[in-house]
Order: sequence, then C-alpha cells, then structure tokens
Amino acid sequence: MQERVLGKTKVLTHKIAYLIGEKNVKPWQILAITFTNKAANEMKARIENLVGDVANEMWIGTFHSICVRILRRYIDRIGYQNSFIIFDTSDQRTLVKQCLKELNIDDKIFTDRSVLSEISNAKNEMLTPSQYLAKANGEYRKEKIAEVYARYQNKLKENNAIDFDDIINFTINILTENPDILEYYSEKFKYVLVDEYQDTNKAQFTLITLLAARHGNITVVGDNDQGIYSFRGADISNILNFEKDFPGTKIIKLEQNYRSTKNILNAANAVIKNNSKKYEKSLWTEKEAGKLPQLHICDDEYDEARYVAEEIEHLKREEYYKYSDFAILYRMNTQSRSIEEILVREQIPYRIVGRT
Repeated sequence: MQERVLGKTKVLTHKIAYLIGEKNVKPWQILAITFTNKAANEMKARIENLVGDVANEMWIGTFHSICVRILRRYIDRIGYQNSFIIFDTSDQRTLVKQCLKELNIDDKIFTDRSVLSEISNAKNEMLTPSQYLAKANGEYRKEKIAEVYARYQNKLKENNAIDFDDIINFTINILTENPDILEYYSEKFKYVLVDEYQDTNKAQFTLITLLAARHGNITVVGDNDQGIYSFRGADISNILNFEKDFPGTKIIKLEQNYRSTKNILNAANAVIKNNSKKYEKSLWTEKEAGKLPQLHICDDEYDEARYVAEEIEHLKREEYYKYSDFAILYRMNTQSRSIEEILVREQIPYRIVGRT
C-alpha cells in the first residue's frame, strides 16, 4: 500500500487486500471482474501475493467466465440443459449459413459474417429477435436479418447451445426472472469491483447493476478518455454517468503517469481537452520531456508501410538500434498485409505476435 506507483489495476487489488485484511470481509463475498482471461489471471496472482491462498475463495474472472459459472447451475430455469455447449465462431457461421439456405436468402448479399455481426450487435444492445424486428421500421435488410436471428436462436436451443453473446444476456434473464437466484447472488457478493469500466456495454452494465444494487458497494476503475471500443458495443456513458447511476460515488483521480514522457502527455492532454463529455483531469509526470511525437500523413497503406520501413532502417543506421528494438502496432489483423509485404521486400526480419 505504501508504494509510489498506483495504477488502475493496483487500486482494485489493494482495495481487495484492504477489505480482507482490515475490514474482515470474507473472500467469497467479493466479486472482481475484468475483460480478459490474461487480466483476470494477473489480478488473481497479485491478490494471492497480497492475501495468500484465500484469494482462491474469491470470484475473479471475466464477465463471461463469471456468467458461465452461474449458467452451469441455473440455465435449466430458461429451458436449457446444464450441459449446454458454447458455439465458437466457426459453429456460428455454419449455423447462420444453414438458416440463410432454409430461408432462401441470398448468401452473397447477406453474408454469414455480416449477418453474425448484426446479430452480435443486437445482443450487445440486449435486443431479442422480435425487438430487433420492431426496430427495423420496415427496412428490408434488417427485417431479413431478424428472420435469420429468430431461426438462429431456435436452432441454438435445439442443439442445447448458446453463443458468446448469449452468455451475459441469459444470465441477466435468469437473475431478473428468478428472484430467489438474484437474492442469492446479490447477497453473496457484498463487494463488486470492475476493471476497465469504460469498455462496458449495455448488457455488462445491467449485470453489474443487478449484482451491486443490494449493498451498493461497487468500485470501478477506468478512463473515459480510453474509450475506443464503441464499434463493438462499449458505451462510454456508463462511466460518464456513474455518479448518477450510483449516488454517493466518490471519485479518485489517478493523474500521475509513470510510463510516458512529458511531451507525450502534453499531446494527450491537447487531444483530450476537445472531448465534449469528460471528467476534468490533467495528466502529469515526473519523467523528462523526451522527444516530440511525430505525425506523418500517408497516402495509403503501402505508403504507410514504406514510411515505417524507412524509419526502422534510418534509426538502425543512425542510432544503432537493433531490429528487435522495434514494434509495429496496428488496429486490425488485416492491416498487417501491406506492412509484411514491404518488410519482406526490404529484407527486414519480423515476427507476428498473436496470430499466424
């Protein structure tokens, strides 16, 4: 607790240690939620380091892993067997193709990938097939997708299967339709803690609200200026409206940055100040000013790749860096193609991280 560096995840892990060590809260009364298995494992390891083996008695996991634990016990309440299976992307696409064929819908116009994306977006908004159809307002494409959506859900149930997006929604259904189950979990989890709260969508927000409503002991960490996942359903208003949703909220700002130089933070602050909806904060650091960030505008992806390759060779030649000193970041896997082509042409060795 006395270390200088205080990051968002550390806030959660040390609060949990404080609750257990100082407030005598039982570990099984704490629910800690993250977004990735890697983050969950890291959080569990940190907590175990602070409080010992009692960390194994806590529920620490992703939204989906937490919900699967509940579904394995209670999914029979909504007509499924407890031995349900979870369809992966390949299974989903096969099922959607089958639905398109049975409905005589042209799969060249309505590709399985685009239909699945629309169904996923609907589920993130917690829309059932009938609710999605009602929102279509006579739009032909959406009406057809609503037909596929309805048949897709029926076929999932016939296979005693759910997909990834069903996991949270079905848990919410069980909690809202079964007061005894909601009573059990909302009483069990006296303290709810959530990491990266700015990335929550409507379903995740609803789940958190259900579980935390009874005791009101909810701690979230997040940064409204890091909300970059709206394309997959994240709703930045969840963090911006937190004080309204949970009256009596105390906000603690972590404005000191331990990773970046002053010039990087100045650039970040200059961008952030233009946000129309925000928590006022000003990032600062004790680090040196550092180099100025550079902006290079490219004509296309190949111009971008050439620029990257030229910079690598320049820095390697002039400042004696090694190839292993460089990392190239991109938003989507498809963006790697042009970069790889130019790196191969320029005979620059590289390694792709996280995919083939």
